[in-house]
Amino acid sequence: MPKSKIVKELVYPPIIEKVFFDNYKKGANEVHFTGTALKSAYLASGLKNADNVPDVLYYYRFRYPMPDRIKEEERDGKEWVILLNGRKNRESYYKFKLLRNNRIIPNQNLVTIKIPDSTPEIVTAYAQSDEQALLAKVRYNRLIDVFLGVTTYSLQNHLRTSVKKLGQIEIDEIYVGVDKQGRQFVIPVQAKGGKDQVSIVQVIQDLACCEEKFPALVCRAISAQFMSNEKIALFELTMEDEEIHIVEERHYKLVPSREITEKDLKAYSARAT
Repeated sequence: MPKSKIVKELVYPPIIEKVFFDNYKKGANEVHFTGTALKSAYLASGLKNADNVPDVLYYYRFRYPMPDRIKEEERDGKEWVILLNGRKNRESYYKFKLLRNNRIIPNQNLVTIKIPDSTPEIVTAYAQSDEQALLAKVRYNRLIDVFLGVTTYSLQNHLRTSVKKLGQIEIDEIYVGVDKQGRQFVIPVQAKGGKDQVSIVQVIQDLACCEEKFPALVCRAISAQFMSNEKIALFELTMEDEEIHIVEERHYKLVPSREITEKDLKAYSARAT
C-alpha cells in the first residue's frame, strides 16, 4: 500500500474526529468549524506540510465515508457531510450537516444505451480513466444533448468562482443550452472517474452557483461517472426539501456504429413509445 494512502487511513480519521467532537453538541444537526481549527488539528497530528490540509476535507467530502466515531452520531437514515459555509476576513468556514443520499451510485439494473462513438481517435489513444477524459467523451459525443433533449454548448470547464454563503467553489464543466420552445438552460456538470463517486455536496454547490450567477436560466445539474465495461452513467439531480433527488439516470456506452444492431434499434424504438 502506498505510504500516502497509509497516512490518510491512519492519520486523517483522528484529525476530522477532533474537529467534529470539539464542536459537536449531542443531538445537533449541524457542527460548525473553521479552516484554522482544521489546520490546528492537522499540525497536532504530527503532519508537517500544512499545504495538504485541504486534502483532509477533500478526502471526506468526496471520496470516503466519515470515521466510525462520527458515524455513530448519525440518525434518522441521514449521514454527516461537510459543506462550505462561507469566507470572511480571510477565514474559511465549514460545517458538518446531516443529510440523506450522500453518494450518488449508479443503478446496476438499468439498461445500457449504445451511442455511435464520435470521440476523435487521437483523444481515445491518450485518454485516461479520469475526470478530464470523461468530460471529453461527454463533450465530443454530445451526451448532455442526448440525455436532456436540449441543444447545449460547453461554456467553460474548471470554473472557479465564489458563491455567497459558501465561498470558493469549482465546477468541472458548465454548459448553456436552449430547447425547441426557446427556454434557456445552465447545466453544471460534475464528473468522476476511477473509484470516486459523485457527492451531493458538489450538487448543492452547483445549484447555489447557478441560482446566483445565472438567475434567468433554468438550472439542470448533471453528474457523470465512469462505470465498468466502459459505460458512462449520467444523472440529472435536483433539490427538494433540502435533499438531493435523482430526476433521471441513464447509462450509455460509446461503440463503433457497426456494433449497434437492428435489434438494438428496435428495442430503443419500443422503449420510446
